[in-house]
Amino acid sequence: MAQLTYSKLSHLLRICVNKPKLLRTGAEMKGGGSCCVQSIRCQRSVDSKALQERQRQQMAKALPKQKPISGVKQVLVVASGKGGVGKSTTAVNLALGLMANDPTLTVGLLDADVYGPSIPKLMNLKGNPELSDNNLMVPLTNYGIPCMSMGFLVEDVAPIVWRGLMVMSAIEKLLRQVDWGSLDYLVIDMPPGTGDVQLSITQNIPIAGAVIVSTPQDIALLDARRGAEMFKKVHVPVLGLVQNMSVFQCPNCNHQTHIFGSDGARQLADTLGVQLLGDVPLHINIREMSDRGKPVVVSSPDSPEAEAYRKVASAVVQRLKEINT
Repeated sequence: MAQLTYSKLSHLLRICVNKPKLLRTGAEMKGGGSCCVQSIRCQRSVDSKALQERQRQQMAKALPKQKPISGVKQVLVVASGKGGVGKSTTAVNLALGLMANDPTLTVGLLDADVYGPSIPKLMNLKGNPELSDNNLMVPLTNYGIPCMSMGFLVEDVAPIVWRGLMVMSAIEKLLRQVDWGSLDYLVIDMPPGTGDVQLSITQNIPIAGAVIVSTPQDIALLDARRGAEMFKKVHVPVLGLVQNMSVFQCPNCNHQTHIFGSDGARQLADTLGVQLLGDVPLHINIREMSDRGKPVVVSSPDSPEAEAYRKVASAVVQRLKEINT
């Protein structure tokens, strides 16, 4: 099987971006719609409610239609309003926690953070994905989890210098041109924030639910709330919040310190009317194992830290059952 490299993908994306558009732009559609409205008004009076309904239908036609990913039963997105709150570490251990709780499940992991991919490091994976006979990228696998990331197509320190259109094309290829096989869950590690990538993913594929990760710190909670509100606006169920780095326990005296504040995510969950899926402590074992590419759920399965992630995974499955019934 052939290998797909960064240079090949970059060339393909530039071709796609530079193709002449077959569809009218938003400005052209707006201008055409405005002329149509003016023409109709000249010919006959139109009820304002009927006009609003017509505009709503036109806007709906302009949006992409959601299409499931082949072979994937349910998609879970792990998001945060800002970076540095442990979102990627949570996504990795959530995927592993789902399989640890039920070994019969098949779970995949997609790294949608094009500019700052973390999954290759966290899952200890390197190399370029091969291409199947159907010209689909074959995910790299470790710990029983098939993974796909832009990090597999670039060098560790190489910057991805792409404009928005190329990033959107790359996301489309990561969603549609990967041979995932048959998966019960695909966990998507979203980039931080509420920008184009988030909207593109939520508008193109059906999402079973979103998990919001935040520390208890007030500044992180502000952005976490924006993330939760964004998913509500695009009609993606918010399964709940994960309170990461909730407490630090001194290894010498066992004294507990709430470095980033106490129960901030729990209070935000109550405000938003969603569930707190679990608390994950600030622990050196999580950081060390993540840096080594050995997530704590598989490297220290009997530790309290691994148990915290497995509880989050159980809460996610329970919330999905509640939503689907």
